[in-house]
Amino acid sequence: MSLTYAMVGGGIGAFIGEIHRKAIALDNTATLVAGALSSTPEKSIESAKLLGLPEDRSYGSWQELIDAEPKRKDPVDFVVIVTPNNTHYPIAKACLEAGLNVVLDKPMTTTAEEARQLAHLANDKGLVCGVTYTYTGYPMVREAAELVRSGTLGKVRRVEVNFIQGWLAQNIEAEGQKQASWRMDPKQAGGGGTLGDIGTHAEHLASFITGLEIQSLSAELTSFGAGRLLDDDAMVHIRYEGGSKGTINVSQICIGEENSLSVGVFGDKGSVRWSHDNPNDLRIATLDSGVRLVTRGQAGLSERAAAATRTPPGHPEGYLEAFANIYRGVAELINAKKSGSPIGPLGNDVPGPEAGIDGMRFVERVIESSNSDGAWV
Repeated sequence: MSLTYAMVGGGIGAFIGEIHRKAIALDNTATLVAGALSSTPEKSIESAKLLGLPEDRSYGSWQELIDAEPKRKDPVDFVVIVTPNNTHYPIAKACLEAGLNVVLDKPMTTTAEEARQLAHLANDKGLVCGVTYTYTGYPMVREAAELVRSGTLGKVRRVEVNFIQGWLAQNIEAEGQKQASWRMDPKQAGGGGTLGDIGTHAEHLASFITGLEIQSLSAELTSFGAGRLLDDDAMVHIRYEGGSKGTINVSQICIGEENSLSVGVFGDKGSVRWSHDNPNDLRIATLDSGVRLVTRGQAGLSERAAAATRTPPGHPEGYLEAFANIYRGVAELINAKKSGSPIGPLGNDVPGPEAGIDGMRFVERVIESSNSDGAWV
């Protein structure tokens, strides 16, 4: 069933909005028909013209969009919110109250309480509220989750996630670089800098693959950039329920690193390793069979991995395809609600509001621990 969507944010000079649009367009998941694309009416209308949106659905503000769309005979099926973190909650809340499904860029909000309120509202209204934790869209991440949760690796002993970038090695926000400026501004980003930006990705990746609940953590946040009010580096030690241990290390000040993300899960019978540098491969090791490399698209993979796979083996798939898998799942959820049809593996793997809540709880507890000199919280 063909869907339509509106976008809030993502106009001229924005970064991630264009990525969302490309990901949705990859499968013709939905058609962009409306938008409030910037914080100023003039820029918003100008952006809408550049994208070819209808004049009567080119809104000067998100308030105008949310007021007008539900009154139409053909309202949008969902709204994509790609604005700075501090605006996620009021925009999503207004959308849900108006009966509109929402997809939020991560992190979901700036506080766990805001995330809880959105979760309750979406549940009460029977609406979709998705969060774009993109990296869980990769087929081999989903294969890793299937292996861990099926018990193939035995009892999980250790989980490690590293997400290392270098783009904030210098204080580019002082020069007015837009993406850095709002991410290092606590009024817009919330309490976490790098922690909120990519630390939430790392936390969700560990949770998605293992299903483990964090019991307690000890953390150290650092602001290496002179004068920065938010962290640009985080080291977290984790105790999971059941005795498993974990580490999450994230940084955006490591010169030479672009987007180095890796995860390893080690059980008492085997292990899996996945790296964003080679996302089509999954390294599996077991006591019985030794080490082997499994490739996306090959025979014998789980239904979850197969459903997220697009091209034959030997034809690499990357970031946009993973991103698009999240939106294919969103479309599956919305269509299931419309028609009463069963939800398939793509829809079941969409990160929902619970994942958003977990991300915000993680941010708040890491800050609490770091402020207490690494105390376990």
